[in-house]
Amino acid sequence: MLNVKYLQDGDLLLGEGDLPQASEKFWGATAEVVKAIAEQRGLRHYNHRELRGVVTQLARETGDQDIREVFSIAESLHANFYENYMAEDDVRFYSDRVKTLIDKLKGLLN
Repeated sequence: MLNVKYLQDGDLLLGEGDLPQASEKFWGATAEVVKAIAEQRGLRHYNHRELRGVVTQLARETGDQDIREVFSIAESLHANFYENYMAEDDVRFYSDRVKTLIDKLKGLLN
């Protein structure tokens, strides 16, 4: 799955101090897993609104509201790619949260 490469690239870029690029990789890794789940379920997933809808549905189905919260964190990492407003320790903390979410979401794949 492509998200594994994105996570590896994100960790490498974070180690190099390239926070905007690292942030985008962590967002991309999250989006790829959500898209994979959507594909399996025949759900639309071609823009942010549709991805958010998939995440909302998953949170409702599982009762795990952390899915919504951490997806929002991933979206903030995506914004950091454009704005470069996060401190390094924020990107590190958020990347750890995103990795936990990705593991959780992978468990929902068939």
